[in-house]
Amino acid sequence: MGLSRQFHAAITAVQFLTRVPLPGGMNRPDPDRTLLRSAVVYFPLVGGLVGAFTGGVVWAALLVWPPAVAVALGLVAEALLTGAFHEDAVADCCDAFGGGWTRDDVMRIMKDSRVGSFGALGLTLAVLLRGGCLLTIPAEEVVATVAASAAVGRWAILLLMAICPPVQNREGLAKDVGEQIGWRELAAGSILALPGAAFGSATLLRTGLGVVAVAIMIVTWAGYVRRRIGGVTGDCLGCGCYLGQCVFLLASTAGGGR
Repeated sequence: MGLSRQFHAAITAVQFLTRVPLPGGMNRPDPDRTLLRSAVVYFPLVGGLVGAFTGGVVWAALLVWPPAVAVALGLVAEALLTGAFHEDAVADCCDAFGGGWTRDDVMRIMKDSRVGSFGALGLTLAVLLRGGCLLTIPAEEVVATVAASAAVGRWAILLLMAICPPVQNREGLAKDVGEQIGWRELAAGSILALPGAAFGSATLLRTGLGVVAVAIMIVTWAGYVRRRIGGVTGDCLGCGCYLGQCVFLLASTAGGGR
């Protein structure tokens, strides 16, 4: 892949994971939709930047407000930046797997844009869990830890794509982005996750434990969705990312903070 294509693939990753209106990438006349497929290796790098932004908002807010308010402001700012992209996937998966008994039921509910009781409860608990973890992180470590969790969370998407095939006959962006990737692409994405993960190098041991915990969680999640619907969808990937962030933060804050 040439340098120009790599550049536009990286821009496409930013456009896909956030609402930042960058020129280039898919914002060109007659865009090459295969860029969406090439963009996945840049997800961890973009995730680290998103996490650094969220952590930065929390850190700045802590100078003025109590921790609970600061964390809430950070999560609000991130939702505005990303369009609550992965939160939507969490709600869809909770509704689908919680309310669907058969494969057809799960797939039908997952396509429904409405949020049901399983989705509302699951998303609420997931956000509360993530926010609760952030509350235990010292102010001087919050930017590094959130950046690391966000990078590893997006790396979890690549790991899930590598070990679990996609559900067939899908439509829309998931078809272009969510095809199964090879180990070479996973390795490239892992390298690009290092800047975000290494940002929290003051706690290198906990970072390593967090990565291992996320990998175990993704293998478990992959087995579950494959058993229920035969593979992953875009919502399964997004939910895996959010679960990865929560698991990483749980590992990082185990023992009552650092």
